[in-house]
Amino acid sequence: MSEIVLKRPFFVVNPKSYLYGEKLHQLAKKTDELCENYDFQSLFTAQLVDLPWVVQNCPHLIPCAQFMESLKPGRGMGHVLPEALAAAGVRATFLNHAENPMTVNELARTIVRAREVGILTCVCADSVEEAKAIAELHPDIMTCELNNLIGTGHIAGADYIRASTEAVKSVSPKTMVLQAAGISTGQDVYDAIYYGGDATGGTSGIVCADDPFAKLEEMFEALDHVRSAIAVKEA
Repeated sequence: MSEIVLKRPFFVVNPKSYLYGEKLHQLAKKTDELCENYDFQSLFTAQLVDLPWVVQNCPHLIPCAQFMESLKPGRGMGHVLPEALAAAGVRATFLNHAENPMTVNELARTIVRAREVGILTCVCADSVEEAKAIAELHPDIMTCELNNLIGTGHIAGADYIRASTEAVKSVSPKTMVLQAAGISTGQDVYDAIYYGGDATGGTSGIVCADDPFAKLEEMFEALDHVRSAIAVKEA
């Protein structure tokens, strides 16, 4: 399995437990089409039972588990085995989300296990200080999102985006920074990247929209616009 090299900016679609089965498949296919059309990478999370379908039918997505654990093959009834995810074609996993937090010890061990099986880690942190501390574990992606903004439709300000991104990069320069929580419009997507994030994405802002497909289109168009703006700024 070849290593995935993430390119800034990229996007994350995280349906959590809002969608499963056919509705999840439809959203995955739409995201896959947008990734192909715009030449963007996108992590796409799904329930464990839906991930094999995403792997088999969405070649432009990075299939992402919503959780993983550090156990090894053997005893461990009811837990999520890294080798099983990798064998199914899963390429990334979220860890330490506010809705499924982990102890520091388990988080550290799980990041090591993910490296062993070739799975990217996307680790969540609430504050600038927590993001900087977790960056010492050198995850592939650090999700900087204020827990009190999750699902609100309101994003963090430019100062938090800049400060949290800089905090992570000061400790782990190769870690990509995902600025999330409250992303619900194309402007939110644009701002999250323009003020320093390597990536952004959404959950309720997409799946709870009146027209989730139109909302995804809006967000990918904004991602394309900010990619162009950054290229001009850095030229």
